[in-house]
Amino acid sequence: MLKCYIALFYALFSFVFSQSNTEKINTLITEYHRFHLFQGAVLVVEDGDVLLKKGFGLANKEWNIPNTPQTKFRIGSITKQFTAMLIMQFVEEGILKLDGTLTQYISDYPKESGDKITIHQLLNHTSGIPSYTGLPNFRSELMRKYASPKDFVKIFWEKELEFEPGTAYRYNNSGYFLLGYILETVSGKSYDTLLKERIFTPLQMTDSGYDWSEDIIEQRASGYRQNGLIYQNAPFLDMSLPYAAGSMYSTVEDLHKWDTELYSPTILSEDGLKKMMTPNLENYGYGFHIDDHVYPDKETEAVVSHGGGINGFSTLYYRVPEKEHLIVLLNNTNRAPLYEMAKKIHNILEGFDVESPEKPLALELEEAQTVANLKAKLTALKAVKDPRLKERELNSLGYSYLTRKEFKKALFLFKTTIDLFPKSANTYDSYAEALLSSGDKDGAIRYYKKALEIDIHFNNARTQLAQLGVTVDAISEVEVSESVLQTYVGKYEIKPGFVLTITCENGQLMAQVTGQPKFPLFAESTIKFFLKVIRAQIQFNHAENGTVSSATLFQNGREITGKRL
Repeated sequence: MLKCYIALFYALFSFVFSQSNTEKINTLITEYHRFHLFQGAVLVVEDGDVLLKKGFGLANKEWNIPNTPQTKFRIGSITKQFTAMLIMQFVEEGILKLDGTLTQYISDYPKESGDKITIHQLLNHTSGIPSYTGLPNFRSELMRKYASPKDFVKIFWEKELEFEPGTAYRYNNSGYFLLGYILETVSGKSYDTLLKERIFTPLQMTDSGYDWSEDIIEQRASGYRQNGLIYQNAPFLDMSLPYAAGSMYSTVEDLHKWDTELYSPTILSEDGLKKMMTPNLENYGYGFHIDDHVYPDKETEAVVSHGGGINGFSTLYYRVPEKEHLIVLLNNTNRAPLYEMAKKIHNILEGFDVESPEKPLALELEEAQTVANLKAKLTALKAVKDPRLKERELNSLGYSYLTRKEFKKALFLFKTTIDLFPKSANTYDSYAEALLSSGDKDGAIRYYKKALEIDIHFNNARTQLAQLGVTVDAISEVEVSESVLQTYVGKYEIKPGFVLTITCENGQLMAQVTGQPKFPLFAESTIKFFLKVIRAQIQFNHAENGTVSSATLFQNGREITGKRL
């Protein structure tokens, strides 16, 4: 009898503890929702048991339809782990090989790169192929157009590799697009058919699929773009383009079924699953990030996760294998602090207290009814150096005013952002856009020019000036002798654990920061160089004795100087 009472006591204790965690997590997510930081569906599993399953906010704002656990969301790059599963199934069946090259499976792929890029490198983002979503014309031109896999791969497959395959990690949608094309080529079936036959049907994931825009899909959420507290329908994206890199829709319940499968796999061997979960460069496996979660007491625990971001949606799949914890967050806006939320939920599950989310600056400033009130609030916040006064937050709120054609508020806020962040070209560019929208063409031209004075490589300002009929000097590269370039070779500590390595290869200066690929530098003067793959510059600084003593990195309006090691 005593054993029965003890068992009952432990059962009651476990129940009360779980209820307490449920309440804490629900309160936390409710706060994020109240602050316009999350709207979607959440599922939390503790020790294998569902702790919380709930919807927040609206799946469709036009019809005031709420999100529920059954709402279907585009999950973006969470799709990659399903593509990786299909690849591993084909590997185990002997149809594909992890060390097989692109040209073995795509006969007309350019041989120079295709002969050395392997399936393994596509899976773990070490192929060096440029990501098609980073192409300059992707959002402006390609995004809205249907393309078959066979045609679309040709858009990026002849681009110059960013690094030698296998030598570095760079997250890459092109690699997973190619994996989908390979699956179709070797099987003779479409990618969405393979998903259904090999994964969804066996696992009874009846609420998951390929999210073709034209299909009628019951309980599908609409996606929204958010600026401050303003919501708009997300820009159209032809779903032929995310393909095997990000085309799926699913629910929190179906992703729970998927997670359960990963503990006792029925559609793949244990060995195959182990390979998917084995971290490679930058702790990326095959469709999964494998990292450590650091608890407040500094203990760590392995976490397997992957986020997704696609027009109008942001998503996160987050699992703790040793504890059989699972956190799924599916959000139908373009921005949400999902990793921050998941880490707090993780800490709650382990008995730690967590802080409520900070009230967004936009929410506080939105309470200002007039420009005078807005000025008073900002003056007070600047006086106490409020940490929420960040360029991105101010810029986002400025665009929300601009969307509503509240030009006076938008202009005042963008001008204030310039005052706070005078070294950021983006602040001048945003102010110029507001001036142009309000009818001040001359003012817009003046501030677009100021943006270029700060950052000659700021392409949006260049584009806008050209459209306004203003001639802008082309970016000119200068020649620097190899003897001078050699004086810059070395390592520079930008911050602890973040080192900039400069090399000179065949007369070309190269830059590489910790954990990133190597990129060429182009000279705009004898001491200042720029990168073409990202908007950043590096300036080499000399000591009084003439030797190079440090390097300054200019990026996103910030300057960080690192000593030469």
